[in-house]
Formats: sequence, structure tokens, C-alpha cells
Amino acid sequence: MALSGIQIYKLLPQTNCKDCGFPTCLAFAMKLAAKQVELAACPHVSAEAQAQLAEASEPPVRLISLRSNGFEVKAGNEVVLFRHEKTFYNKPGLFLRVRDSEPVEAIRARVAAADGYHVNYVGRDLSLDGFAVEATGDNPAVFTAAIGAVRQASHRPLILISHNPDLIAAGLRLLDGEHPLICGADASNWEKMGDLAKQHGAALVVCADSLDGLADLATKLKDRGVADLVLDPAARQLGASLLLGTQIRRLALRQNFRPLGYPVIAFPGDAPDPAQEATLAAQAIAKYAGFIVLDHFAAEVMYPLMVLRENIYTDPQKPIQVQPGIYEINNPGPESPVLVTTNFSITYFSVANEVESSGLPAWLIVADAEGMSVLTAWAAGKFDAERIAKSVKGFGIADKVSRKRIVLPGHVAVLSGELEEELPDWEIRVGPREAVDLPAFMKQTL
Repeated sequence: MALSGIQIYKLLPQTNCKDCGFPTCLAFAMKLAAKQVELAACPHVSAEAQAQLAEASEPPVRLISLRSNGFEVKAGNEVVLFRHEKTFYNKPGLFLRVRDSEPVEAIRARVAAADGYHVNYVGRDLSLDGFAVEATGDNPAVFTAAIGAVRQASHRPLILISHNPDLIAAGLRLLDGEHPLICGADASNWEKMGDLAKQHGAALVVCADSLDGLADLATKLKDRGVADLVLDPAARQLGASLLLGTQIRRLALRQNFRPLGYPVIAFPGDAPDPAQEATLAAQAIAKYAGFIVLDHFAAEVMYPLMVLRENIYTDPQKPIQVQPGIYEINNPGPESPVLVTTNFSITYFSVANEVESSGLPAWLIVADAEGMSVLTAWAAGKFDAERIAKSVKGFGIADKVSRKRIVLPGHVAVLSGELEEELPDWEIRVGPREAVDLPAFMKQTL
């Protein structure tokens, strides 16, 4: 049972040492009760108190980790309903499903193509997280052949899907030393499936068509010693999956209802067509799946899903940043112009990609603006003439160019006069507002 803030306070040292970052032990206790901090933040809590506070300090959504051959997919550990309240921690894993009714060679080819898909987005490498293998019959040899075909093409984590414990047992024997996810335990097989999960160190999907059914099975499995669970509410339509997913997250976070304090798995691939599958997958990323199983793989669908996931699961208090410094684009020389921007990743890559694709050489100075975009940084006082001049001098760009031309982003044209005072030896130019207009500007005016 969850402890109140006062109950937690009584177990703390009560010294108000502030080492946890809070002014008093009571303030820390209240935050701990609200699941907004971790017990580890208090370095002075006793071992006896730690034992009593273990449940109170656990995140409301259990962390589940799938591991295989150096790859890992994590879900859970979430403490808020909305990202702006704090942040989301573990982005949902995207899995591609194959079925054992497919020819082995076809499985191998599909998996190899999906496994090899990588794309760079604002400095981050995005790729598929793993694969799901579903049994369509009751033949262990066929099921294990499909798993073997997947393993020949990829070493990423696996989800094994069958309600037949014998098939799951056969599949798990092929994955010795790995930590897969098995799907799934229902009212008819939960005991055998639970035993398999414990024996092989696998996480287990609990399947039921109601929240009461999920809670009942999760409680039984936990009492049986199975700690790593994932919930499948069996909702496959937009409205129902949104409703149940939100209810599960709210009950776990707001009511601290432990039987539903686990990640959710979604199956957009059960949709009747690829377009609806993509829509369901996008919704699952936002609300609130931990594992997402797709049936179709296409780069034009995967890329926007991965970008959506990356944006939602980026800490709003820690924008994606690039390292401040001088970046060379298209082998610039002493006569090449010097462009200036901030270290917000999207801003940097927008400018760099446009200039690079044009084939025009340029030096790009990336100023430290604490990861903010140009306008935001300017409004916050993080991107002004003094900071730009400091970057120009500090990075030593003057030693690399013979013609001192510097181009300001058009959104901060107001800084041109101040920058002339800071850099009297430089020719200050005002560029376009949008990165897409940079190539034309450079060709016509520089």
C-alpha cells in the first residue's frame, strides 16, 4: 500500500540537510509520495527505512527491459501523464511482426531489410527496435524455424506471440541468455506462461478484454513471483485503445493502482489496412504504449513515426543540442562566407542541410544558446551581439578567412548594428529568415 507524505517523512533522517535538493525532509517526502523524485536522492536514509520505503519509491509504471546481443529496449518508469509536467523517459519500442506461416526465406528477407533501416534525424540515429514472431498454428518446429530465420537476419530483441505454452517454451529454448517478451498469458494459461517467464527470465504480456481482467491476472502472476509484466487490453480500434490506454496510465499514476502499473503493448498491425495501422501506431506512441507491434514496414511510414516518437520523448527542459563550434560545409576556403546560428539541433541541421545540398561552401558558427532556436534564444537573451562576437573570437574563425563576412539569421536582423560595434573589422550581412532561402541568398548576394 502506498505511504503518505507524512508516513514517509517519519522514516527519513529529518535533518533538513538539503542534500536531496529540497529545503526540508518534509518537502522531499511529499515529492516522494507523489512519485516525482526517487528515494536515491536522499544519501542519508537508513537501510531499514529503505526497505520500508521500497514500494513508496518505486515508479508507478514498472520498468521493463528486453535485451539481446547488446541491444536493449526499455519501457515504463513513467511518472507523468503529460510530457510538459516533467518528461517521458523510455520511448516505446517499435517492432515488426512476422508469422510462422510465411516462408522462411521471406521472413529472413523482410527482417534483414527492416533491420538495416537507419536514418539520421537532427544528429540522432533512428532504427527499428526489434521483431515479433507469431505462431499461426501449433507446430513447434514451424515456430522455431521462423524464430531461427529472424535470428539469422537480426540480433535485436524479440517478442514471441502464442497462447500455447508449449510453443513459447520451444521458442524460449532458442533464445537462451536473452530477455525477450512473451505474449501472452490469459485466463486459460496464465500459470504455465508465468512459470515459463520465471524460468527463462522473460517479460510476460497479460491479455484480457477488460481492466478488471488485466488487474486480476497481473495480481495472480505477481503473487506467483512474476514481476515483469506488460498489459494487452485487447483494444484494436482508435477510440477503445485510446480510452483504455489512458485509463491504465491514470490509474497507475493518479491512484497508484499497482495491478495496472505496467507498460502497455499495442498491435496497430491488426488494423485492416496499412493507412489505419500508421494512424493507430501514431496514437499508440502518444497515448501511452510501451511496445508497438507493426505488420508493415515502409520507410515513408517508419520515418515519421520515429520522428514523432523522438519529439515526444525528448525532455522539454533539455532541447536536443549540437556542440557549439565551427562547422565546415562543402570544404570552405578563405573567401567563403561565415554563417551564424544557434546550437538547437533542428536549427543547425536545417541550415547545414540546405547549404550542403546547394553545393556552396561556407563556414558555420554554432553559438551556445543553451539549445534554443534563434528567436527563442534571442527573446531569452541567450543569442545577442555579445555572445555572437564571443563565439567568433573564441572559435578563431578570423584565422581561417581572408574576407571577413558574417551572415546573421534574418529573424535577428535587429542585432546587426550592435554586432558591427562588437566586430568592427567584419562586414555584417543579414540573411533570410528561413533556412530554405539560404542557397538563393548566397548565390545572389555573397
